[in-house]
Amino acid sequence: MGALTYGDGQATLTPLGNWAVWVKLEQICVAAQSPAGNIEVPAEEMLRGCAQLRPNAARAEYRAWLAARTVGSAVGELLTAARGEDALLRGLAFEALRVVGAPAEPDVRAVVEEPALRPYALLWLAEHDGVDPEDAHEVLTREEATWLWVDTAAAVADHGEAPMLVRHLESALQPTVPALLAEVRSAGHPRTVQVLVALAAAHPDPALAKAVRRAAFQVHTGG
Repeated sequence: MGALTYGDGQATLTPLGNWAVWVKLEQICVAAQSPAGNIEVPAEEMLRGCAQLRPNAARAEYRAWLAARTVGSAVGELLTAARGEDALLRGLAFEALRVVGAPAEPDVRAVVEEPALRPYALLWLAEHDGVDPEDAHEVLTREEATWLWVDTAAAVADHGEAPMLVRHLESALQPTVPALLAEVRSAGHPRTVQVLVALAAAHPDPALAKAVRRAAFQVHTGG
């Protein structure tokens, strides 16, 4: 491959070989800087360990975990974790894929047609193509954005506190709660009922909570 030359019974590193050694040493050094100690664990366990970290610390952990693996195996593990039932891991997996960057593009593009991953993949690809992260949501259709809202709400319901779920209402595209409930009911997210029940239990407004419970019942019964 041009990394070595042979002569007088010994091998000598070429400039390419020296570069390859330094790259490998750099990867080893990055992997050694894993404060949370998640280098050796599978992607799902690593993501759970990063869930409690601040964004910068989590990115450092992603880099360390990635440095200990080939790109193909790392991306494959992250996408497998994203396909699970835990919506929090889905979001974190795509944050880790942002650290991977361009080498992950073919695999991310390949999962665009998977309903559970589509909104995340579209946002990842938009940002990869240079769209400002604050504007990337514009690549999503209304239905896709609503599906993502429910998925994020599921993550909050499973791992956050009740006030966080109530505040999540403010991030919805729909201008009113009735409009949100109408579109959430048609979004087809498998966690819709659980999210609405949790939101109804958390919301301090009795009238709004009642409307949300009614919507949850209608989704559950197919009404």
